[in-house]
Amino acid sequence: MISTYSIVACDLEAREWGVAVQSKFLAVGAAVPAAEPEVGAIATQAWANLAYRPDGLALLREGYAAEDTVRALVGADDGREHRQVGVVDAHARAATYTGAECMDWAGGTTGPGYAAQGNILVSEATVAALASAFEGSTGEPLAERLLACLAAAEAAGGDRRGRQSAALLVVSKAGGYGGTSDVAVDLRVDDHPEPIPELQRIYALHDLLFGQTPDEEWLDVDSTLAAELSERLATLGFDGPLTDALAAWAGTENLEERVRGADRIDPIVLGELRAR
Repeated sequence: MISTYSIVACDLEAREWGVAVQSKFLAVGAAVPAAEPEVGAIATQAWANLAYRPDGLALLREGYAAEDTVRALVGADDGREHRQVGVVDAHARAATYTGAECMDWAGGTTGPGYAAQGNILVSEATVAALASAFEGSTGEPLAERLLACLAAAEAAGGDRRGRQSAALLVVSKAGGYGGTSDVAVDLRVDDHPEPIPELQRIYALHDLLFGQTPDEEWLDVDSTLAAELSERLATLGFDGPLTDALAAWAGTENLEERVRGADRIDPIVLGELRAR
């Protein structure tokens, strides 16, 4: 029984779809979330039917609305009364379902661009906190909004059996490493006494390495800054032309996604180099 609370959501302006989940269950990220850009996102939980993930995405890919996708999934499932599922489709329509035999407290709610649900919770307040946190965080990146939702839900009571694992999945077209993947964020805490703070910590590392600083915040590398960069890189063992030395150092620090030549520099990269 995946005693869980989750939020499935999208940001149509950013063209991102995602799922965040926490549970008293080992490696919940391996079981609950699924998402495909420009298609939708799904969370399957309670006595989870993991086939809901590929089957649900297939229905969404065919153009089914979220509500119709949920209706089709549970309608074909003899174990429907034990299931819980949330879906958001390509157009931000949302649906949630909780079977009558899911363990209390169990239920869900929907709003513009999100479906929030949970089972074996302390109370309805956990799901209400997921919803209010999402609705109150417009303008923030979807991944950060979803993390804030988990934190708010935990503060409101969370899973009444406790906590063990958490996961965050966000997808967007070519949003992954080097533009070669649609998976922008895929982070899991499989077994930890405080999975949500640990997930937040790992996300901060992810954002440091793979986040994007707006172009207008990048710094021009004048002669003074170029001299500083060259000196710092040489101290760390990276000699030669600045462009080559900076790229080589960034590669060893996994910051290559934040480097584009040496005429301008991401302030995050500069800060990390100075910190070394």
